[in-house]
Amino acid sequence: MSIMPEKLKKGDKVMVVAPSRGLKLIGTDVRKIAEGRLHNLGLEVVFAKNTTDDNFDMLGSSCVQKRAADINEAFTDKSVKAVLTVIGGFNSNEILKYIDYDAIKANPKIFMGFSDITALHAAIYAKTGLITYYGPHYSSLGMKKGCEYTLKNMQKALFETGELELLPSESWSDDAWYCNQENREFIKNEGFWHLGQGNAQGKILGGNLCTLILNSETPYFPKFDEDIILFIEDDGASKISDFARNLQALINRDDFKNVKGLVIGRFQKASDVTREKLEFILDKNELKNMPIVANIDMGHTTPIATIPLGSKARIQNGRIFIQG
Repeated sequence: MSIMPEKLKKGDKVMVVAPSRGLKLIGTDVRKIAEGRLHNLGLEVVFAKNTTDDNFDMLGSSCVQKRAADINEAFTDKSVKAVLTVIGGFNSNEILKYIDYDAIKANPKIFMGFSDITALHAAIYAKTGLITYYGPHYSSLGMKKGCEYTLKNMQKALFETGELELLPSESWSDDAWYCNQENREFIKNEGFWHLGQGNAQGKILGGNLCTLILNSETPYFPKFDEDIILFIEDDGASKISDFARNLQALINRDDFKNVKGLVIGRFQKASDVTREKLEFILDKNELKNMPIVANIDMGHTTPIATIPLGSKARIQNGRIFIQG
């Protein structure tokens, strides 16, 4: 059974943690903007003990024990109401065995991040049933331009209750904004791609596909034990062939029969995934008669929506509604 954490309110404290790559990656201008935006929402921002610039090894991270300790501290600290990740990376699955899931279940609170943080989203839900939020990192909030959609959706997801419709952004970007905050390229959004017909409703599971699949046959993978709406996205390093075989790995699971709808995030330019290529790989018997909506604002392009994994969603006539 899913556990919905308490929503945020003004005056609440949020703790920033680094379960994947470290804080040193984040420039001072990005930090200043991010912290200012959280303060403007009425939130107090603190950093976990090991989330410092000097915790940065040859792979841009810190040891397993320190990263896990920060997660455990963030959940057991009664004054902390939400846990935000610094950034993604490649190694958050290293700490899964060292997380105190009993403490998380006893102290449910908002946990948010995306990309490599998918490993933690999946593990926390599998072990505790806590709804977590696939949304912006702390670093994501340091984007100077083009962050309005991200902020609006995050605020609705973390502060408000009730059903919300997921709507497309007006424009999107896939540039190295963190290198140059002024020289930006924004592309008019053509909207959602409706690649499969029908209506469906169910529990939201998913995240970054290439990370999700890493723990598919472990205790850290949530069961598809009821009707599921699968939300997935991938990064620019994953080509159409990578996406296709990882999706097939999920389809090959016995419990994939419970997946009733598929929602796919916008692909980065480097992936070279077109609508035509995506339609080609989705032409599978297991996906017949299933509503499929792609090109949503989820994942590695910006802006991004905030998706409550473990909550409920419904796809109705191509529109997506999410229970907050």
